[in-house]
Amino acid sequence: MLAIRLQRVGKRNNPVFRVVLTDKRNATKSGSFLEILGSYNPQHEGVLSLKKDRISHWLSKGVQPSDTMHNLLVKEKIIDAPKRNAVAPSKLKKPEPIVEVSVEPVIESASAMEEQPKEDEKPADLEPVPVAEELPEKKKDA
Repeated sequence: MLAIRLQRVGKRNNPVFRVVLTDKRNATKSGSFLEILGSYNPQHEGVLSLKKDRISHWLSKGVQPSDTMHNLLVKEKIIDAPKRNAVAPSKLKKPEPIVEVSVEPVIESASAMEEQPKEDEKPADLEPVPVAEELPEKKKDA
């Protein structure tokens, strides 16, 4: 399937585009296209030069323009149609359901635990922990 789309040919930080007729499956930078239909320089007030008769010819044959190219053709009044959203909407993550946590029962149960002493547990007598005898340090010959 053929498509009319933009192919970047400008240098770094200086975008310039060719308007080309190419197979939709080809990569944009492959350089394989059937016909150059114009050029577009977005930095100089959107300078757009198009071969309107050739674009009309290919559109009549059923060639589909890309979303950006469609919007440029609408702007140049080559086709009469509403503009398309050229930027794909981002996929929003579904918000996680909010779980309400009641604080009051936790506080009540904590205060109830403090009031009731545990009879099963007896405080252990504190015994001094035996310290290992200090070993004599070995002298290192310097």
